[in-house]
Amino acid sequence: MAVGSFARDPLRLALDVAREAGALLLEHAMRPREIAEKGRRADLVTDADRASERLIVERLRSETPHATIVTEESGIHSGRDDERWIVDPLDGTTNYAHGYPFYCVSIAYERSGALIAAVVYAPAMRECFAALRGAGACRNDAAIHVSTIERLGDALVCTGFHPADFERNGRRFATVSHRAQAVRRDGSAALDLAYVAAGRFDGFWEFDLKPWDVAAGTLLVLEAGGRVTQVDGRPSELDARSILATNGRIHEELAAVLAEATA
Repeated sequence: MAVGSFARDPLRLALDVAREAGALLLEHAMRPREIAEKGRRADLVTDADRASERLIVERLRSETPHATIVTEESGIHSGRDDERWIVDPLDGTTNYAHGYPFYCVSIAYERSGALIAAVVYAPAMRECFAALRGAGACRNDAAIHVSTIERLGDALVCTGFHPADFERNGRRFATVSHRAQAVRRDGSAALDLAYVAAGRFDGFWEFDLKPWDVAAGTLLVLEAGGRVTQVDGRPSELDARSILATNGRIHEELAAVLAEATA
């Protein structure tokens, strides 16, 4: 399949680049880490984030010279308005900095405003989640689907929040904890969304996210049969700053409970 201004399949390219970046992260994890804060407490960046991003940008620019590349650390690398890559070179930096293996590389390809291909690669766990628009989603080449849980009371759901912003989500976290079977907070939105797609989590919500946090995971959930909106139920947008992703079956119930928490 040829998409956009280049001959290579965008999913295959994303897979190759994500795996290269994942190998680099594993290599850097064996070295002493250079860790800094990016402007507020507990918002970390490491030398590995920057090295991974350099590798990804160089590879994507080489293969797709006309595409825009949107990245977490270095911002926008200009190109065509209708063709862009959306990249998080290391989602779950705090986890990575502490040796906790729940982190990933997230790469999404968007064409004319539509998400076309997505990869979320967790190198420490050797799991690669991928999706192609209209063709479904997979984990390590095996097809995945969202769960069949019908009730929030039977559901394992997940959320996330920056420590400095706990109050914004704290009441919701408490309310959902009283209604769901369990709630988790693992520290990587991209990987949380991949877990919804794989049926491990039945739902996920979070606020104050950026496009690179959610782009790949959104396509994974949709292609696995799930539903994605903003927390208040409005249509999903990559720059909406909130997301609610579920298996579809518990979506309305979870949305109602989240709204109830701040009523």
